[in-house]
Amino acid sequence: MSLIASDQFRIVVGLGKSGMSLVRFLAKQGVAFAVADTRANPPELATLQRDFPYVDVRCGELDVDFLCRASELYVSPGLTVATPALVEAALRGVKLSGDIDLFARHAKAPIIAITGSNAKSTVTTLVGDMAQAAGKRVAVGGNLGTPALDLLADDVELYVIELSSFQLETTHQLNAEVATVLNLSEDHMDRYSGIPGYHQAKHRIFRGARQAVINRQDALTRPLLRDDMRAGSFGLDVPDLNAFGLRQEAGAKYLAFGQTLLLPVSELKVRGAHNQANALAALALGHAAGLPMAAMLEALRGFTGLAHRCQWLGERNGVAWYDDSKATNVGAALAAIEGLGSDIAGKLVLVAGGDGKGADFSGLRAPVSRYCRAVVLIGRDAQRVAQALDEQVVKVHVNDLNAAARCCAELAEPGDAVLLSPACASLDMFRNYEERGRLFAQAVEALA
Repeated sequence: MSLIASDQFRIVVGLGKSGMSLVRFLAKQGVAFAVADTRANPPELATLQRDFPYVDVRCGELDVDFLCRASELYVSPGLTVATPALVEAALRGVKLSGDIDLFARHAKAPIIAITGSNAKSTVTTLVGDMAQAAGKRVAVGGNLGTPALDLLADDVELYVIELSSFQLETTHQLNAEVATVLNLSEDHMDRYSGIPGYHQAKHRIFRGARQAVINRQDALTRPLLRDDMRAGSFGLDVPDLNAFGLRQEAGAKYLAFGQTLLLPVSELKVRGAHNQANALAALALGHAAGLPMAAMLEALRGFTGLAHRCQWLGERNGVAWYDDSKATNVGAALAAIEGLGSDIAGKLVLVAGGDGKGADFSGLRAPVSRYCRAVVLIGRDAQRVAQALDEQVVKVHVNDLNAAARCCAELAEPGDAVLLSPACASLDMFRNYEERGRLFAQAVEALA
């Protein structure tokens, strides 16, 4: 590609899933662009060379002078904006942006934007189901499923977008109709210097938002509200007027809006307090976006949960088995342990461990002591997890998931539940958390 004036030229930095969606979008728009990637053989290189052979691609160490030919760099979520070459390009006046920024500029329908340390995929899917039940032409994606730019279409009436902190780092003005940070706990400390930096990235979701939805039980989810910004809330406590929460009536627990009882918790197909919180968050988001209550409750009644997110695998000898492999951080594991542990007659046998991503596991100590009969440990950081737990807790180290399943079957008693909720990433032993969950399910099936 010949040298083009910088104000007409863009560079896509990172050729993964979102990078390829950027390539498709820019090509369709007729924008002059090139691609750079720090890897010698990025995941979508073959696709790019097949479908867009005219695009200049630079693989390997980033060339600052090359980057500075562009007026704007669209940076992959997998690459931190603290990368020295990107920092230098920014100092020289090049704008650092991303696919979500570009999506927001071109989306013609309202956006419901969802982030959080945990449960964002479940809530995003639920809100999408609610919009479908209401008869809306809805597009669901972002960090979950289809990249945001691939969702853009003239007939879409509502976008429901899941966003990671990595995507939000390069999002300058999202202008969502409704935005939320569902919860916030320590995660990705191998990328951020501490909770403040992680918090700052997450809260970029509120930039330009017209409404915010706040988790009443997590102060870190509350943004600085502008005078013209409306706010709703959800929580597992009794709600005030115009808020979502839980109420007791005649010995039964209900999802409620203010004083109005909406749905008995017993009618939900997903178990645990954390899933009740997810349902309430989805209701709060849908209500803020104007979705009718009847359609939202219809979607809730039919929702069976997402794969690898506290997914029920079956019951053997009076013991229920659950796959929560998506719990790749401490906060997610805490939600599952406390949510499921408080919802069963017996105790939990927990399977935990993996790549801890530099996290502090001390938060597991109290809930594991309260709800767990034993902990079966796997993976690279198994010993670090074990050291964070109470000395009185039964701890067993194993080498693989087949051994973990056999051990759990021996430890669990009727009325108990076995829960794979690792509090760690999976890449030390598996391709991804999906593979970890799938192999655990196979190990459970093999017990027969």
